[in-house]
Amino acid sequence: MKNYPETATERFDNANFHIRYCLSFIKKYIKGDILEIGAGCGSFTRSYVKPEHKNITLTELDNKNIQDLNQKFKNFKNIKVLSKTINNIKNQYDTILYLHVLEHIKDDQNEIKEAEKRLKSGGHLIIMVPSHQKIYSNLDRAVGHYRRYEKEFFKEKFLNLKRVNLFSLDTIGYLLYFLNKIFFKQEVFPSLLKIFIWDKICTPITAIIDRVTNYNYGKCMIIIYKKN
Repeated sequence: MKNYPETATERFDNANFHIRYCLSFIKKYIKGDILEIGAGCGSFTRSYVKPEHKNITLTELDNKNIQDLNQKFKNFKNIKVLSKTINNIKNQYDTILYLHVLEHIKDDQNEIKEAEKRLKSGGHLIIMVPSHQKIYSNLDRAVGHYRRYEKEFFKEKFLNLKRVNLFSLDTIGYLLYFLNKIFFKQEVFPSLLKIFIWDKICTPITAIIDRVTNYNYGKCMIIIYKKN
């Protein structure tokens, strides 16, 4: 798995509007025993965690992120942090999350198959990834993305997994990303000001546009599978 640079992690950790918007599509599926692969510094975790969740296992390979996670969730008795990949996980879970993680993994199809083995019957595998390979840019390369995704990939048949939903989100973000690739080719990480504008101003607007377009366009995708 390619590491996510600390600079990018810290900057996007402040995109609270975007994080809450994305999670609004998946919160109802997050239940029971939960495994989040590649939790980073806990940007998504802090927004979905609830006291009623039985057990939440967070995996992370970056030492700085592990320290941040342990510090951030030190008062949560239902959360534990492990420095492991999916291949080293033995337990089974009701929910497995890959939130902007799969694109960092070279063999993504095998990763999904390994996740399926660790999912309880009736459980949900929830994946969030960047979409549209044609806008792959220096930013993707810098943060360790092997690829961006097309919808066709998630039409693949995975043993015992049924796709129950697919959402494309952030129409405005797609346009901004495309323009950024053209006009700011040398820029690696967007400035804090750009992230602020995208998150606080554009996200509330894109939420309306996404609904109008029936969640068919955007710079990221959420895919939800259920195990038979």
